[in-house]
Amino acid sequence: MKRLLLILLLPLLLASCEGGAPKLNIGDKAPPFSAVKPDGTIVSFPGDYAGKPVVIRFWADWCRFCEGEMKLIENVYQRQKGRGLQVLAINAGQDKESVIAFMRKIGVSYPALLDEKSEIARRYGVVGLPTTYFVGADGIVKSKVVGEADEATFESHAQELFR
Repeated sequence: MKRLLLILLLPLLLASCEGGAPKLNIGDKAPPFSAVKPDGTIVSFPGDYAGKPVVIRFWADWCRFCEGEMKLIENVYQRQKGRGLQVLAINAGQDKESVIAFMRKIGVSYPALLDEKSEIARRYGVVGLPTTYFVGADGIVKSKVVGEADEATFESHAQELFR
């Protein structure tokens, strides 16, 4: 029993010892980052997205909820991009080839970003996938979704970015 408890608690203990991994909460300023798209283009946040609402989605291809939810996010993105909504899908810990194959498979139009060493994910305090942050045009985290969500939830959070 003690061993099982230790196995279950170990990830939490390690995360709390991480030191540099803040817990990002609603009302906090979203941390800046630079990342590379699979085509080699460098993206800087917030610089390239200043004044725009941004959905920052952390994912991996092994995450059983990520594929379906990323397709749902695409639906919301298509409805809201005319209003200026941006979506950044940050892959946590995988290589470029895996990211390219997965994005091609699911067919979404928003960009994937590489975070091969999960440095951005740690900076954002991500402890599980999927995790999605909804960041206002002012760079402040307005809401976040940890774990599985449906399209209506994503739509609601995206709508709040325009209020």
